[in-house]
Amino acid sequence: MIYLQLFWAFFISNILGYGGGPPSIPLIQNEVVDHYNWMSVKEFGEMLAVGNALPSPIATKLAGYVGYQVAGIPGATVALFATVAPTAIAMILLLQFINIFRSAPQVKAMTQSVRPIVTVLLGTMTYQFVLGAVEGIGWMQTIILSVASYLLLETWKVHPAIVIVAAMVYGFIFIG
Repeated sequence: MIYLQLFWAFFISNILGYGGGPPSIPLIQNEVVDHYNWMSVKEFGEMLAVGNALPSPIATKLAGYVGYQVAGIPGATVALFATVAPTAIAMILLLQFINIFRSAPQVKAMTQSVRPIVTVLLGTMTYQFVLGAVEGIGWMQTIILSVASYLLLETWKVHPAIVIVAAMVYGFIFIG
């Protein structure tokens, strides 16, 4: 039963996560944290932070990690397959129609209408992570880490992996 749950959680998340990557993250979080309770919001946030520092698509890293945590190597295999399956199915079935409908106004309108929804989903997830951080380390530490991260990423263009490692070191030294 656990393999079916893993498959369904990642298949649904990735079939509905239009565009893959960031749009699928809140959907995966909903399945993993809220629906199946395989991990907490804090654990999901930590997994997401480490996953973003590694190369390759984020959805496959999340699937591999969660699948392995829940049901070992077979679980990781099932979750990874479920993550890739929607795209593979769509490519096989719809590839012949891509050129026909690419410039259709309905397709362009659909793409434009999905963007605000993705923005709200990512904003909601960010809000939940901030609340979790404040609950775990307090307002002052959250503000320090947020401002430092923003400056490092946006002003000085430091690689995100370095920022994540620096935040982990900061947490180890100053937060405990």
